[in-house]
Amino acid sequence: MKITICRKEHFNAAHRLHNPAWSDERNAEVFGLCNNPNFHGHNYELIVKLTGAVDEETGYVYDMKKLSTLVKEEVIDRFDHKNLNLDTEEFRKLNPTAEHIAMVIWERLREKISREYELAVTLYETERNFVEYNG
Repeated sequence: MKITICRKEHFNAAHRLHNPAWSDERNAEVFGLCNNPNFHGHNYELIVKLTGAVDEETGYVYDMKKLSTLVKEEVIDRFDHKNLNLDTEEFRKLNPTAEHIAMVIWERLREKISREYELAVTLYETERNFVEYNG
């Protein structure tokens, strides 16, 4: 029997969507207000899902306190109240779209979580716009 556990977190970050290979006009056409040279911010909601078997001794799929600490160290401490384009190595050359942010978060967590667990990351950029990545 497999069960999925979920941890919800929140962080705030600024970014600018921009492709340096394109003209300013093309960037404005494709990314609109998200291409603002002065950046803009989001209140991101993050849901981390782990699917696995329930441990018979603990009754846990995964220790939620351990998951909370991991998400804090790998995601919140790294991205909260940061300008993703300027303050993080991950997005210096990678356009910080919701899709890319979710992939980066998934990769950071995947390195720390055993492969015995299926991992999925859902990232809400707004209440109505969100992405899910599961590798």
